[in-house]
Amino acid sequence: MAEADVGVFGGSGFYSFLSDVEELAVDTPYGAPSAPVTVGEVGGKRVAFLPRHGVRHELPPAQINYRANVWAMKELGVRRIIGPNASGALKAELELGEFVVCDQFVDRTHGRRDTFYEGPETTHVSAADPYCPELRTILVETARELGIPVRDRGTVVVVQGPRFSTRAESAWFQDAGWDVINMTAYPEGYLARELELCYANISMVTDHDVGVEGAAPVSHHQVIDVFNRNNEKLRELLFAAIPKIGPQPQDVCATALEGARI
Repeated sequence: MAEADVGVFGGSGFYSFLSDVEELAVDTPYGAPSAPVTVGEVGGKRVAFLPRHGVRHELPPAQINYRANVWAMKELGVRRIIGPNASGALKAELELGEFVVCDQFVDRTHGRRDTFYEGPETTHVSAADPYCPELRTILVETARELGIPVRDRGTVVVVQGPRFSTRAESAWFQDAGWDVINMTAYPEGYLARELELCYANISMVTDHDVGVEGAAPVSHHQVIDVFNRNNEKLRELLFAAIPKIGPQPQDVCATALEGARI
């Protein structure tokens, strides 16, 4: 089976990434991933791409097999993963199409299979700093070099979906000081940490959430329209950033299991 250096998960409106690829069906202990993984090359790096919603967006957020998706990347030898997400802004000053490279998440989902460690050995992996600091730096610095609007740091609150928030919920999230909202950043990033893989989130603002003053109710059509118009910026960022990504260092990601088992 072909191996890859870097993994990319695709979100809403981002179902393909590379041309001239090898398509691989990967078996995992957790069932089938969302789609076959395609492996190609970017700047001398082998890149594995997997659309988390499937190739036709047939999987709603809560029905995605996140464990199979992350495990499939590991099976291919991937140690460093980038996960873009379509996201709503919880702050009026965030502009449509702006990228937020988050450093924190808040989980408001329920019932998702969100751990690889279900016993009998008890394992508690820290999520204090859940996103890879080095990958975050590469993405932020590269976006700035390209003139792409980007925020360094931010908190994403992840909701269950598929529904969007009520006005009361959105106002609550905004009052908490969180920055962006989406439905797929959890448990994907945390599962990568449990496998000691590096993971960085790119939350791309596609709308202002309904609790933001003056915002109209969110529609899926609006989200996809903005995401499609900004796909080229995302591709430009990934093609420029991926060649800069080196081997996994002995960082907080690679050492996540040290002291985690009781």
